[in-house]
Amino acid sequence: MTDCYAVFGQPISHSKSPRIHGFFAAQTGQDLSYTAQEVAPEHFTARVGDFFAAGGLGLNCTVPLKELAFDYAQVKTPRAERAKAVNTLKRLPDGAVLGDNTDGGGLVTDLLDNHHLTLAGQRILLLGAGGASRGILAPLLEQCPHSLRIANRTAAKAEQLAAEFADLGAVSGGGFADLAGQCFDLILNATSASLSGQLPPLPAGLLSPGGVCYDLAYGNQPTAFVRWGQAQGAAHSLDGLGMLIEQAAEAFRLWRGIHPDSAPLIALFDHERTSL
Repeated sequence: MTDCYAVFGQPISHSKSPRIHGFFAAQTGQDLSYTAQEVAPEHFTARVGDFFAAGGLGLNCTVPLKELAFDYAQVKTPRAERAKAVNTLKRLPDGAVLGDNTDGGGLVTDLLDNHHLTLAGQRILLLGAGGASRGILAPLLEQCPHSLRIANRTAAKAEQLAAEFADLGAVSGGGFADLAGQCFDLILNATSASLSGQLPPLPAGLLSPGGVCYDLAYGNQPTAFVRWGQAQGAAHSLDGLGMLIEQAAEAFRLWRGIHPDSAPLIALFDHERTSL
């Protein structure tokens, strides 16, 4: 019998997740199906309940459902508890639902293993203080950067988030206007601005010589933030395609007990979009 998995989100038609998990299943010889389903926040609890009641084994939850998935999970991994956001649900043998967050692990794997970057001792700027930032803060701080600054349109939200993670390292928060005169080795965009082709209001001179820009969003064309990084002279201005695939590989391992090889899929997707 084929095991059933899915991704819930809104919007969801653009999702690459069914193809990613289909690739991983074929690579590792797993018999499973994986579908993308449009789910509005107000219907989330009922739809998740129906999915697992019908025999589904695991779900990914994307925008805007990660905080709802956190509330739904009866058992949570330490990193999910820390993030207060869940992107992966798994039905356990006793029927309870486990919640995990593989976003931060996926990002760090992409930065360190795929792009061969160094995080230790670096000055990091994280743009945005929403659920996407929550999921990646602890894994970033575990890499022992020199400092991590959170910037957000609402400064108080960034300050609150920084205070929540202050026990893990030198993290601070503030508004975009507070960034003037500061300089960073790595700038990460975790805002939703790229989804609408916009940019956060960033002052000039933020990126240090040889610095790197990374947008958690991705697309077939460079995002607005990736283009901004290129214009700032970044040594690398990257998007989140690798993070997407790496967090999926971690979710696949959680569900199936085997970690797929992500490199062939990253190479395939990169080739496809450069061929457009």
